[in-house]
Amino acid sequence: MKKFCLSVILALAMTMSLTGCSQTPKQEPAKTGDTMSGVFTGTSTGMQGPVSVQLTVEEGKITKAEVTECHETAGLSDVALERIPAQIVEHQTFDLDTVTGATLCSNALMRAAEDAATNAGMDLSALKANAYHAAAGEAETLSADVVVVGGGGAGLSASIAAAQEGSKVILIEKSSFLGGDTMMAGGAFNAVDPEAQAERVLSEAQKNTLDSYLALSTTDADLHLDQFPEWAEVLTTLQSDIQAFYKTNAGKTAGKDMPGFDSISLHMWHIYTGGLRQMNDGRWIASDIDLARTLAESALNSYDWAGSIGVGTASHAGAGDSLYTVLGAMWPRTHAYTAGLPLIQVLQSAAEKEGVTIYTETAAKSLIVDDNGRVTGVKAEKADGTEVTLEAGHGVVLASGGYCANPAMVKQYDEYWGDDLTDRTLTTNVGTNTGDGIVMAMEIGADTTGLGVSQLMPSSSPIKGTMTDGIWADASEQIWINGQGERFVDEYAERDVLAKASLTLDNGIFYIIYAGSGLKEADGLCKGASLEEGLFGTTIQSMVDNGHVWYGSTLAELAEASKTAAGGATPAFTEEALRKVIEKYNSYVENQNDPDFGKEVLAGAIDLEAIENDPNVGIVISPRKASLHHTMGGVVINTSAEVLNAEGQPIEGLWAAGEVTGGIHAGNRLGGNAIADIFTFGMIAGQNAGKAQ
Repeated sequence: MKKFCLSVILALAMTMSLTGCSQTPKQEPAKTGDTMSGVFTGTSTGMQGPVSVQLTVEEGKITKAEVTECHETAGLSDVALERIPAQIVEHQTFDLDTVTGATLCSNALMRAAEDAATNAGMDLSALKANAYHAAAGEAETLSADVVVVGGGGAGLSASIAAAQEGSKVILIEKSSFLGGDTMMAGGAFNAVDPEAQAERVLSEAQKNTLDSYLALSTTDADLHLDQFPEWAEVLTTLQSDIQAFYKTNAGKTAGKDMPGFDSISLHMWHIYTGGLRQMNDGRWIASDIDLARTLAESALNSYDWAGSIGVGTASHAGAGDSLYTVLGAMWPRTHAYTAGLPLIQVLQSAAEKEGVTIYTETAAKSLIVDDNGRVTGVKAEKADGTEVTLEAGHGVVLASGGYCANPAMVKQYDEYWGDDLTDRTLTTNVGTNTGDGIVMAMEIGADTTGLGVSQLMPSSSPIKGTMTDGIWADASEQIWINGQGERFVDEYAERDVLAKASLTLDNGIFYIIYAGSGLKEADGLCKGASLEEGLFGTTIQSMVDNGHVWYGSTLAELAEASKTAAGGATPAFTEEALRKVIEKYNSYVENQNDPDFGKEVLAGAIDLEAIENDPNVGIVISPRKASLHHTMGGVVINTSAEVLNAEGQPIEGLWAAGEVTGGIHAGNRLGGNAIADIFTFGMIAGQNAGKAQ
């Protein structure tokens, strides 16, 4: 049986298992004549750590190739872990095609196999001469009612919804695996949920924020409502909603017995202010109000729809305590759900149950358009070069993602970050998110919007750019510090604000202090983080062992740990500096007021006395750095998810959903809105394509 370990994508509620594997000791070769026999191990480095391959050699022939150590991400690496070892044995070579979407893992496996062959004393030139590269087969033609391009959350949602309308659906995915960036995302789903909010207590800081909204005027210059007058009505509605809420709860006190508050208008206002941004040329951009309203009004229904097809979601009653604020969300309306690989497995199962036919390693190359300008299918190509024509009777849904894995394209269109971006900026994305769908749509006349704006995820790995190898909590509980141990930003702010602040620091690296948001005392103080506790799918111990974070059961231990390399940084914090910043932050939580940065929602005071008296718990510091995460721009759609041309008219037979689209998030996407977006517009696109004639 093949043994391998799976690395973990660490993001809020995402969980994946980590299985320990040990390297098999190398055996000395046994000579049979002039031929080597035995078991030999070679090692290389993959995306997430060392990769080891064990070769069984019998009289100079490889009879078995087994992965004995690997830390690559579950789901992304599975095909490579199966295919590469099998082909090594079948073709007697380590010169093979990489697996689409798992290039780094594929190359690591082949290098490890070459290392093992070297240890075996095999003839490397002969093995290289056996190089195998798949050849294209005969061209194929496939037919369906709806063809969906892209197998991430939006594409799978669209395919399920189209099939539920009774349509025959084919889904194609460029990569060797389904999931795209949805598999890399944390379990954060924003939705206005009055029933769950009613079970919460509105904090003093939250009430102060609501009061500040009441003080706003539609004529305030910094709101730019003169340029976007359609949004003025949203502010007016929000103020009415707040006043009605206060009237209903007259006599109740924030922080004690006043329930939580949320509304469609508040979510929309956050979308507007969170995405209202000025470009480098002085222009201001804002979200399309109709798309924003559709998202805010439909998100809870989308969340429930996801639950109906098997996604793990929380019921509204009893869900109040589970609402939180994912980084950059601006309000505690974030719902948890089954995330990562388990989510994709659920969506794939639901799609197959509805009769959807799925083809992986099949990349869309162009859209087929008839003489009337209607999209009737897709030209695609398999990984081996085989051409595939997919005929779509009803039309095509584009759900191929954005282009953050194509930093050159991001840099080409950038109108926001300037010199902070290069064509080599790291990314959180899977490698196949290169903007293919946007380019294909542009080729047939689709309009685009917002291509000049991308989002940097501030809390990424400083070495790999991924959202791995670190721990953080609810945004209201995080403490961000610079290399001198000082807070430098409002941790509750939007992601681009956080990223811009961090990029001013040395090498752009900052540090998140974590004390275990999931391990709180009844009074709300953070109890501390245990090395043995399973947090976000792995243990703190494993991250300490791999040099990704610092941990200490006391501040003195934590300060001492910070003298060693972690995440590529060694700031060497002092105990005094750490104690000062934590105690200062604790006082802000107690007073529900942050005079330094105006943090609107303050939680998660760290009980230093309790932590330092308990050797089993401690505090973690995670080094972080901003990397490309989400592109705001893409093809223009309407509220029916139809793709529009430059004249604002729908292109018949073409729908789009997810990050391939633009207009919803303007200059900055709120944390937690991406998953709400892909389910909402994926479902809308699929339903409309499924019932089209």
